[in-house]
Amino acid sequence: ICLGMQCAVIEYARNVVGLEGANTIELASSTPHPVISLMDDQEGVPLGGTMRLGAYGCDLEEGTLAYELYGEASISERHRHRYEANVNYLDTLREAGLVISALTQREQLTEIVELPSTVHPWYVGVQFHPEFKSTPWDGHPLFNAFIKASLVNRAARASK
Repeated sequence: ICLGMQCAVIEYARNVVGLEGANTIELASSTPHPVISLMDDQEGVPLGGTMRLGAYGCDLEEGTLAYELYGEASISERHRHRYEANVNYLDTLREAGLVISALTQREQLTEIVELPSTVHPWYVGVQFHPEFKSTPWDGHPLFNAFIKASLVNRAARASK
């Protein structure tokens, strides 16, 4: 979730793509590969100032785990952040196998990344905050799917 997805992108850029020193400019402003960068509309806004807040729509890529879990092509999720996956690195990440499974409708910012099930049984990172739309009685689709996948994986390991 949020920074966790950003760290997953950084790790992928470093260890799969081979971009030595890839990082977020939030933590390493002089990184040679800013795979996570400050959003354009956040330039010049003092720390602690305005962030990207509220619900934003995004389109899910057909054939992805995210599309399967939500069961629809467009969703709206809530946000609270200033940094995003750098659009200048998305093609490089995709070519190396990272699935960018959702982009915002307006800015085309990365909302969901995942790995194919042939690489990992259930690997999803999201820029938004699904906990804002989850309750004890009605869990968010991503949380429900993660718990289900964990139980299936545990049962599969136990049967070996």
